[in-house]
Amino acid sequence: MQMKLSALNYISLLFILVLGTWLLALSSCSPNSNLQGKGQDYLQGEWEQRQEAVHSKLLNYTLYHYKFTCDSFYVTLQSFSKVNYGADTCMNKGHWVEYAKGRYEQQHDTLMVKGFFCDSKFKIRNEGGCFRVGVYEELFKVTNHTDTSVQIRNTADVLPINLHLMKRITCNPKPL
Repeated sequence: MQMKLSALNYISLLFILVLGTWLLALSSCSPNSNLQGKGQDYLQGEWEQRQEAVHSKLLNYTLYHYKFTCDSFYVTLQSFSKVNYGADTCMNKGHWVEYAKGRYEQQHDTLMVKGFFCDSKFKIRNEGGCFRVGVYEELFKVTNHTDTSVQIRNTADVLPINLHLMKRITCNPKPL
C-alpha cells in the first residue's frame, strides 16, 4: 500500500520540520554575558618576578610584572641581553621594556594569556618603532601557588618564573 502526500500535507510537514529545527537552534544558543569574566581568585593582584642569581649567567632573560584583574591581564616585560640584537637606541645597552594586555584563562594547570603589545600606557601599539607589535600570546604551566607566590613555567622555556605578590586585587567585573 503506497501512501501519497498531498501538496498541503507536504507543506505542513516541511513547515513543522523547519520550525522544529529553528526552535532547536534557538534553544541551544545563549547570549554572551555583558560582564567580563571573574578569572582565577588566586591570581587576582599584582605579581613581580625578582632577579635571581641564575639570571646573571644567562645571555638573555626577561623579568615579568603581571597584573591580573578579573579575567584580564597587564604585563610589563623587562628584557636584558648581553648580545646586541639591534639599534642601541632601542635596546638601551642591553635593557628594554615592552608591555602587553589582554585576557587570560586557566584550564587545569595551563595558564593561557593572549592579548596585544601596547605602549607604556597600555594603549595598543601601531606598527613601526623598535619593539614587537601585534599579538602577545604565551602558555604557562602553573607548577605551584600559595597566597603570596606563584610559580609558572613558560612552555617555550626551561627556567621557572617565580612571581611574588605585590598587591592583592579584588575582582569587580566591569561591563563590556
